[in-house]
Amino acid sequence: MAGADSRCVPRAARGWAMPLGLLSLTSLLALGLAVAVGSVGITPEALWAVLRGEGDALSRTLVLELRLPRALSAFAVGGLLAMAGALMQVLLRNPLADPYVLGLSGGAAVGALVAMLAGVGGALVTGSAFAGALASTLVVFGLAHGTGSWTPSRLLLTGVVVAAGWGAVITLLLSVSPVERLPGMLYWLMGDLAHAGAPGAPLALLLVASLVALPLGRSLNVLARGPLQAAALGVAVRPLEWAIYLMASALTAMAVTSAGSIGFVGLVVPHMLRLSLGNDQRLILPACALAGGTLLVLADTLARTVIAPEQLPVGVITALLGVPTFLYLLYRSR
Repeated sequence: MAGADSRCVPRAARGWAMPLGLLSLTSLLALGLAVAVGSVGITPEALWAVLRGEGDALSRTLVLELRLPRALSAFAVGGLLAMAGALMQVLLRNPLADPYVLGLSGGAAVGALVAMLAGVGGALVTGSAFAGALASTLVVFGLAHGTGSWTPSRLLLTGVVVAAGWGAVITLLLSVSPVERLPGMLYWLMGDLAHAGAPGAPLALLLVASLVALPLGRSLNVLARGPLQAAALGVAVRPLEWAIYLMASALTAMAVTSAGSIGFVGLVVPHMLRLSLGNDQRLILPACALAGGTLLVLADTLARTVIAPEQLPVGVITALLGVPTFLYLLYRSR
């Protein structure tokens, strides 16, 4: 039996190499496009010169100080949201689950807005967003459980209601906020990468989450078949579920504090990857990190160029893609 397993692992790894390689190449091309396209175009030769430490001052400023940090932030946020959505879908065994639908994004947004109104910044905003996302998770799962075991349909309905409640809290916060802060807060809530800041922290969390999730791939595959079967096969179901809750909350909180509330990335990307690559979480999770990042990079590039010099919130682009996809999945779930 051990010999058979050892023979299967290299075969599976060879099967994953091509899709992951293609996704990695697509990610690099998307990042290159995001850096090159804008009000001032940059040729591939000029871009290569800047990356070598050469090039003129204008090109270096555009690439190294403006476009590349924003593109890397978009990649990190997209990867974080897609991984969070994939984890929630495994937990609920339902393709309609994602941080936006279940209220995690709303809770994180409320936490971040409260911290902003209190006049704090940096790590305190991130910590407040994480607390909001975790509180939303506890409320949703606590209410959905009730006096018996929760079901995916009950959980989704509870998440929609809690998300609506967070929306009301956000409206209240906006109504009592100083007038001079309202435009920035509103634009941030629609999803805005113009002021995402340094991409180091989101990229580091995305890398750490990928490294942590990979060893859990086998257990996640078993959990996707149901908690009873997972427990019968020796999986510690409750600790694994809490690990998923905490990881999804942390990923969502970092994404929200970096770029505001961006919906539907965690819904669309995992589902499309499962349609094309299967349902092995050892492949899906790193693929989500790459595909989610690529999707948001392309969406942000479109958002800042389609009506240039004006910029659209990137959340508008993802919503235009995510809403019909969500309705289609909801129709299929009947």
